[in-house]
Amino acid sequence: MASKILQAYAEKTPRSRALAERAKTLLSNGVTHVGRYLEPHSVYVERAAGSHKWDVDGNEYVDYFGGHGALLLGHNHPDVVEAVAAQLPKGVHYGASHELEIEWAELIHELIPSAERIRFTNTGTEATHLALRIARAFTGKNKIIRFAGHFHGWHDHVCFPAGGAPGIIPGIVVETLIVDPNDTARVDELLASRNDIAAVILEPTGATFGHIPTGGEVLQRLRESTARHGVLLIFDEVICGFRCSPGGAQQFYSVTPDLTTLAKIIAGGYPGAALVGRGDVLSLLNYRTENGRIQSPTVVHQGTYNANPMSAAAGIATLRQIRDHGVTERANGTAAAIRDGLNRAIQHRGLPWCAYGLFSDFHVYCGDASPDDIYDGKVPWRQLKGGIAPELSHKIRTAMLVHGVDITGWPGGVVSAAHTEEDVTRTTAAFEATLEMLQAEGEV
Repeated sequence: MASKILQAYAEKTPRSRALAERAKTLLSNGVTHVGRYLEPHSVYVERAAGSHKWDVDGNEYVDYFGGHGALLLGHNHPDVVEAVAAQLPKGVHYGASHELEIEWAELIHELIPSAERIRFTNTGTEATHLALRIARAFTGKNKIIRFAGHFHGWHDHVCFPAGGAPGIIPGIVVETLIVDPNDTARVDELLASRNDIAAVILEPTGATFGHIPTGGEVLQRLRESTARHGVLLIFDEVICGFRCSPGGAQQFYSVTPDLTTLAKIIAGGYPGAALVGRGDVLSLLNYRTENGRIQSPTVVHQGTYNANPMSAAAGIATLRQIRDHGVTERANGTAAAIRDGLNRAIQHRGLPWCAYGLFSDFHVYCGDASPDDIYDGKVPWRQLKGGIAPELSHKIRTAMLVHGVDITGWPGGVVSAAHTEEDVTRTTAAFEATLEMLQAEGEV
């Protein structure tokens, strides 16, 4: 192992290394999620609380993985723990309706501007899959416009680049029109020249919660254009829902889509998601009565664990915190302090890199640009997402782990309301030490 960074990480995490060796004999690639893959081996976590987590070797980390963005309140918030503990002896799966699902839906309806009607699912992938199926059924049209780099789950309709990918049938590929991020002129051109487009779907903060930023002007132009042509506008707020503001990106930017997909935070870190939106569109899920006969819904949607009582209890406790206690604003403020600290460290080293973000996020661009350059669109989107060599991103993440901070691999992270000023200080110090290690290895 030539890299001293990777060697230092391996020496700090021997039990994680041993577990990774066991995992490789059973699990594909040794991991259960692509985002958990790490060289020389994944970190194995034993417990977590607040803004910190501890691995199986007893190492403590300030956590910016945040349950893949789900934990806006941090790990094991007392209200969430209490709600789940109270529900557990009552039952985890009734196979029936229950009052908690109504309370959960009422909070979503109160917070999210587009949420006239709500249908619970289990994951963000399921929510976007259902959104596209309903959009096609409602409009009677087949094609979908989506933006390159935006992530909408792993189902076949959204998980391939232009031209397709192994395992995706050609018929699905030709029904999807992929446009460069923020290229509203191209969207206008497609909508004006075709009559077979059902919907436009995007992450309203831009790909990966602003990794490739999208602003309010883009959203407003898309809203006007889709409305003019009778095309549904779908906001995928699986990540950004409740993070930009309590009502998500749509409330922050005052742009209301026809449909919205929500997950992660909506269930307080437990499995849970939802498709919400216009009542007339979601009425396709309704049973109908015609001539005294019950008719099946136009779009039939099942889901064994939809609105299960455990996730509903956790979701209710989480959304009440967001509604009543300034959670979103606190997380956003802490993230801004982290970005400032990272940029000071970058400038101290004389590097052309920058840290950027707008909400409870931070992204590190390992190229020659300022945050203003990124938000002005001067950096090609392919350089923002996927432009960093995997070897460098692994070294950045492992060096941060060596110094007690866990970030995501792009590199960046999501911030919770549980993060503190001390966490900001520790994170800045860890990043400064990481840059020193990278410089010693000739990476910067």
